[in-house]
Amino acid sequence: MLNKIKYILFLFILINLVGCESKEITLDDSNITKEETLNVNKEPIFSYSDIPSEIKEKMIGCSMPEDEPIKFESLSYLKLSYYGFDDKTHIGEMIVNKEVAAEVVDIFKELYEAKYPIEKINLIDEYNADDELSMQDNNTSSFCYRTIAGTDKISNHGKGVAIDINPLYNPHVNTSTNKVNPTTATKFIDRNNLITGMIVENDPCYNAFVKRGWTWGGYWKNPDYQHFKKNINN
Repeated sequence: MLNKIKYILFLFILINLVGCESKEITLDDSNITKEETLNVNKEPIFSYSDIPSEIKEKMIGCSMPEDEPIKFESLSYLKLSYYGFDDKTHIGEMIVNKEVAAEVVDIFKELYEAKYPIEKINLIDEYNADDELSMQDNNTSSFCYRTIAGTDKISNHGKGVAIDINPLYNPHVNTSTNKVNPTTATKFIDRNNLITGMIVENDPCYNAFVKRGWTWGGYWKNPDYQHFKKNINN
């Protein structure tokens, strides 16, 4: 009888131990953020695809006008791992022209492997398609439909073939008027006072884009240090 009681107690303890262990490794997927996804998958993400319906809904009336002057079929949705200013890996979202999607994925994979710091990569729709707000938040982004000022010509961002990297630290500077975009970036005009996230000639960011045929705005008469663009046929 004593042995039987001992056996029952042993089974009871064993069952409880197994139950505790199971609770420790159970993940509540609903609480996993996109940044934490890497901790589950163990691998960085570099992908492009057609734009999901929920992303289209977010874009329409925001970065994409209601009449869709640029067709969604000409664009791609990217998920990109990047190395943040906090020395951690994050996952960002970006919309680009379908013709450059694979190349952009390769560029950001190269930047990630080089641990080139990017503060954040969000869709500009997170800022209600307000470029100034996005730039002030140092947000790296690409597609946002707009025309070139004073014309009806679609801009490179409106086509999804231009990307702005760490725009707060790499502002657009009008040398004749001293106007700076974003307006909060005045102290970053001096390119001799380098800080993390600034783009300079021959650094890993510059090289990753330029060697693939992208043009850097840092050479312009009114330099746009954040800006890389790629010429395509359409």
